[in-house]
Amino acid sequence: MGPQAVRFGILGCSSVARRRSIPALLAQPGAALAAVASRDPEKAKAIAAELGCAATGYDELLTRDDVDAVYLPLPTALHVPWGLKVLAAGKHLLLEKPSATSADGARQLVRAAADRGLVLRENFTFPHHAQHATVARLLAEGRLGQLRSFSGAFCFPPLPATDIRYDAALGGGSLLDAGVYPIRAAQLLLGDDLTVAGSSLRVDGRTGVDVAGHALLVSAAGVLADVKFGFEHTYGASYTLWGSTARLTVDRAFTPPATWQPVLRIEEQDHTEEHVLPAGDQWSAAIASFTTAVAAGHHAGHPAEAAGLRSMVRTMELVEDVMRAATRVAA
Repeated sequence: MGPQAVRFGILGCSSVARRRSIPALLAQPGAALAAVASRDPEKAKAIAAELGCAATGYDELLTRDDVDAVYLPLPTALHVPWGLKVLAAGKHLLLEKPSATSADGARQLVRAAADRGLVLRENFTFPHHAQHATVARLLAEGRLGQLRSFSGAFCFPPLPATDIRYDAALGGGSLLDAGVYPIRAAQLLLGDDLTVAGSSLRVDGRTGVDVAGHALLVSAAGVLADVKFGFEHTYGASYTLWGSTARLTVDRAFTPPATWQPVLRIEEQDHTEEHVLPAGDQWSAAIASFTTAVAAGHHAGHPAEAAGLRSMVRTMELVEDVMRAATRVAA
């Protein structure tokens, strides 16, 4: 822990926090873990003892003087109410994705962060992996010729019946949980100026949540984008960019292990090549980027932060458009 380390409180001891975010945070020289909060006091005490920090309740966490920033991995439907409380308490906020269940909720968070002069980040970690910057560079250099289409997918097998992603009241459903990944990848590579041309959702009659879906989008430059998502499939996380002279595919695009060496496959009419890239820990990179912004005195109105927040809000606008346009079929 360095002298200027950002002191974190964890609001909600979720699986993703325990498996991914907390280890990444503990490994960061620019970060320190001050306290963890859980609805279950005994759970908080056990985790705090394991991690060497304080155990608190949700509200108490927000009053602690030794907490500069809060990481919030609660269910999606709780992001806005608790996120607004975090920001009102004067704490920087690293919010697990997606930011909200609606575009209006995302806008509320942005306004609150801007009013208080705080850093607000949505914890999409995959854009922090260097493989996507390499893809963007190849696109800009014209390696694929004129880009014609983007196709992205994030799917995985069914979850336990008790999983919160089957609970509509908590913001469940595959669009909010998985579909936001290829949508955000399309934004990253094609720009935020996307429109939804059509969509379909498979809806579970028992839970009322979508368990799979497919959407067609179009960029301002006329590039066609299709995204697929769901949790009733074998695992897959990839995207393909198809240009006038070549096609590029990225596998393990969204959740590569820290030891994974990405392979970019480029196919032409009579030639195929593979670029093996260095491994990268996107979780660690995301935490490092957030702590660097806080330490530098950034806030929601800073140009770099504002651009990210515009994309965050735009993601939720596109999610709402997918929902409105959807033809729904029974799962």
